[in-house]
Amino acid sequence: MKEIDEFLTIFKYYKANKPKPSSQNVITVEDERHYDKVIRFALKQSDDARTQRLGLKKMEKWHVYTFQSHPGLYLIRNPFTSLGQRYWIRKCLEDYPRKPNRTNIDNEINLEDWWQACYVDGASDQTLIKKLRWTTLGYHHNWDTKVYSEDNQSALPRELAELTDVVALSLGYSTFKPQATIVNYYHMKSTLSAHTDHSEVNLEAPLFSFSFGQSAIFLIGGQDKSVTPTAILLQSGDIMVMSKESRLCYHAVPKILLASSSPWNEEVNHSLGEISASFKYINQPEELYSNMIKNTGDEWNRFKDYVKESRININVRQVLNESQNSLAGVVFNS
Repeated sequence: MKEIDEFLTIFKYYKANKPKPSSQNVITVEDERHYDKVIRFALKQSDDARTQRLGLKKMEKWHVYTFQSHPGLYLIRNPFTSLGQRYWIRKCLEDYPRKPNRTNIDNEINLEDWWQACYVDGASDQTLIKKLRWTTLGYHHNWDTKVYSEDNQSALPRELAELTDVVALSLGYSTFKPQATIVNYYHMKSTLSAHTDHSEVNLEAPLFSFSFGQSAIFLIGGQDKSVTPTAILLQSGDIMVMSKESRLCYHAVPKILLASSSPWNEEVNHSLGEISASFKYINQPEELYSNMIKNTGDEWNRFKDYVKESRININVRQVLNESQNSLAGVVFNS
């Protein structure tokens, strides 16, 4: 008997434009209609002195939720400041697609600096701008073999490692090591089909996903496609964490939606506080301030124009087991 693909049925429903799908069953964590499906979660620590330097609000202002039907799934509802959102959006566009990182357009055109190539003599190349779909950092995900290798990696940005470490510790994941990143770039008609993330050697470590720009419907089901998935609204600044039972569940993005607000455009507060923290990955944390405050005025306009009709998603994962230092001799999961 053929297995019923309930996931595909729901994916097609939300992907469709005619008829337009209803948002009634899409969980929005602040909506009282969905309070029976979400649970407020108390953080494992009250504060981390690194937060403001990384564009995060103080932890006392974070709102964290878990889901009744998906143990191990967390949603941190936009813990970023407006300036922090601008900082990470700009990093994803200006810095992360640069070589030696890998992108989907490498086989078509060899660009050292994609963002710079998008703007020549003051004019924007919209075709090239829309062409970028993903970039990989750290251990590069091989889209053909689905296997990581020791000779296929670049440095994971220190600020991204630091950000993920702060979030991991807030949820009690004290041993998490950020080792691989995929940044996905979505436009208004983009989708991401149902899949599981199982290429890593370590399938116990959580997966961290950061969203910026326009909103998305996120589907998460079970460990086979016969399970009817739950639809969750992801908005700019949201952090989704897949751990425990949810780590190997099928998930997808069937629809990008225009955001109801633009938190990256809110009034900017230039006060980032004093550096009183020990940074784990960053050698000169004072540089975070100078890089963050430049995202104002005309210098921010190109990045603002991009996210008006696009969504950026950063997902960070640990590849190795805690006892491993490299992939040498590793037998991968099938």
